[in-house]
Amino acid sequence: MTDIDLVAREHLGVALESPHGRSAVMVAQDGPLRQTIIALKAGTALGEHNAPLAGTIYVLEGAISVVTASGRTSVNENQLTLVPRERHSVEAGEDSVLLLTVVTET
Repeated sequence: MTDIDLVAREHLGVALESPHGRSAVMVAQDGPLRQTIIALKAGTALGEHNAPLAGTIYVLEGAISVVTASGRTSVNENQLTLVPRERHSVEAGEDSVLLLTVVTET
């Protein structure tokens, strides 16, 4: 069993000290299902990348924006959103930690 709060705090600390302002660790994997804790320092971003088959983003702490060619979605602490089904980036408006759940190709 994984203590998500503990992992989130640990990786936010790593992100705040990292020159890139981010830290991530996979916390669960079951076949094509993956769950990853991602911590981002305020003002940093995950550059544009392809979408998984399906996924969600749950913000554990802070606030992020998911940016696509068709717009920007703000996601705040304790909010859940679907991962867009198009290329997207993620920007941290403040120090943030999110739980990314995705289904990948098997």
